[in-house]
Amino acid sequence: MHAMNYFCRLQRRHVRSCLISELRTGVASQKLQDLAGPGMTEFQEQLRLQHEKTMHEELEKLLQSSTGPEAQISKKDFEGFRSIFHRFLQRKGPSVEWSKIQRPPEDLILSYEKIKAQGRPEGITSSLNKLVVLKLNGGLGTSMGCKGPKSLISVSNDNTFLDLTVQQIEHLNKTFNADVPLVLMNSFNTDEDTKKILQKYTHHRVKIHTFNQSRYPRINKESLLPIASDLGMKGANADAWYPPGHGDIYASFHNSGLLDTLLAQGKEYVFVSNIDNLGATVDLSILHHLMSQPASRRCEFIMEVTNKTRSDVKGGTLIQYEDHLRLLEIAQVPKDHVDEFKSVTKFKIFNTNNLWISLPAIKRLQQENTLDLEIIVNPKSLDGGLNVIQLETAVGAAIKCFDNALGVNVPRSRFLPVKTSSDLLLVMSNLYSLEAGSLTMSKRREFPSTPHVKLGSSFTKVQDFLKRFENIPDMLELDHLTVSGDVTFGKNVSLKGTVIIIANHGDRIDIPAGAVLENKIVSGNLRILDH
Repeated sequence: MHAMNYFCRLQRRHVRSCLISELRTGVASQKLQDLAGPGMTEFQEQLRLQHEKTMHEELEKLLQSSTGPEAQISKKDFEGFRSIFHRFLQRKGPSVEWSKIQRPPEDLILSYEKIKAQGRPEGITSSLNKLVVLKLNGGLGTSMGCKGPKSLISVSNDNTFLDLTVQQIEHLNKTFNADVPLVLMNSFNTDEDTKKILQKYTHHRVKIHTFNQSRYPRINKESLLPIASDLGMKGANADAWYPPGHGDIYASFHNSGLLDTLLAQGKEYVFVSNIDNLGATVDLSILHHLMSQPASRRCEFIMEVTNKTRSDVKGGTLIQYEDHLRLLEIAQVPKDHVDEFKSVTKFKIFNTNNLWISLPAIKRLQQENTLDLEIIVNPKSLDGGLNVIQLETAVGAAIKCFDNALGVNVPRSRFLPVKTSSDLLLVMSNLYSLEAGSLTMSKRREFPSTPHVKLGSSFTKVQDFLKRFENIPDMLELDHLTVSGDVTFGKNVSLKGTVIIIANHGDRIDIPAGAVLENKIVSGNLRILDH
């Protein structure tokens, strides 16, 4: 009998260890419940309650570490964090059952060309006056070697992402005598620097508002507790906090009071997009389609999607799931179906993160507390080697919560993100012309698609990238460019067809001024020195 009890204790100890491990990764396995027998569910629940209790105590300690205004802000933020942490502990396996996934019905993914064919209405000013443009501005430029907000990187004719955004909206307001405001959702990483820059737009014809998304504590992967020692963000606490993804927009927008202010001004829709997507401009055809719907069938959410290519295989896609449109991200896909998810034949479209959302609907869902966004568990390894997790959500995941939601299959030109120096080379080149803040493909390019560009690690940082080009090459006839190693480009270089330039370790290649490279592979060592 004693041996049996000892074995049972060992079994429960083993199961508890496994369960804690699985909770850390956000997966509670049914197998563990089967292994432990009927009493396991209660044990599992007790473990969850203990984790929540301990987390609550730690958050209270953090709040008591400060009496300043940040304590009140953090108190509100922690309400949202407690909710997402609770749901994280409650998770029981994948958020979707693969067998239930269906392709969306054709009438729920509209053709952009059909929408555009409806023509532009006479009352476009009235429609524009009900619109708000919101840019997601929480990211830093660290991945491109820049300090400060990514929106302040120069991308075209010395214009930053933010400059171009302001120019676009000002052009709209002037052209149609409208009042479209710009809203920036900043993070604690970008807020201070962004507000300093906003002073330069004082005399532009665009009203600019800002609000901050939440600040959540990073969680120690082993203990499932915050790594922060107080509410400060300097010294040992510099890496203790994170902005919880753009799905936080709904709660932060509502909590800031700005949502109510805009509703009181008669605003009805918000166009949301990433500030680094230079193709995400206000589209009058989509706006007209929204405004022309009968009140009883008013569409509350439109997601712009575009056709997937080989470079987009990891992008989220729209599916039909339990009679709702739903965003399926690669993180939700079971491992044995990842290759199927990446298929460009089965899942042909992906989310551009250009979204048109009803403001009254956001207000309603926030008041009802019925927004249910899938949790993204984002593991990080800090500089000191500490493993942490961030609990995040995505703005597009809310599509399932809104009434009469639709997808619109838009041209690829509406998805022009600048994530890397390779993207930066494209938008700085003569492939695009700039007018009123908008980039359009040059009419002199014979193909509507952009070249495939892959620049090596020597070009990763913007500062290094700029040093390697005396000016940006002519790329109108370029199909593919790969550059690796220590390579520099002289003035007035032309690149055509497929060009591959490889400088091996220890070698250097200087492409001379005026060179024309067409369907060429350049390798070895080519050094040009001033005489």
